[in-house]
Amino acid sequence: MTGRHRDGQPYAPVYRRVWDGPARAEAERIDEAWADWTVLYSLGRRSFYAVAAWDGPRPVIVEDPTGDGLEERMREAEMIRATRLTAPASASPVRRD
Repeated sequence: MTGRHRDGQPYAPVYRRVWDGPARAEAERIDEAWADWTVLYSLGRRSFYAVAAWDGPRPVIVEDPTGDGLEERMREAEMIRATRLTAPASASPVRRD
C-alpha cells in the first residue's frame, strides 16, 4: 500500500492498482520459459513484445496482442534464424578477365 500527504495533513492510505495483472504475469511466465528472449508487456498498447538476445546485424523484435501468439512469433523467428545459419553458402560468381 502506498500513501500521500501534504504538509500539516495526516497520512492518507491510497489503494495501489495493478493494471493488467494477468497479462503482466503471462509476460513474466514467457520470459522465464524462453532463455534467449526478453519478454515485455506494454500497458499502453495492450500488447506483448519479445526481444531476441542473440547477436545479429539488427535486433529481432516480435509483437503480438496475445501470449500464445507471441510465442508463435518467437518460434517463427527462431526457425528463420536456424534456416539462415544452416543454409549452404551460395556460389560466388566466377570472374573471367
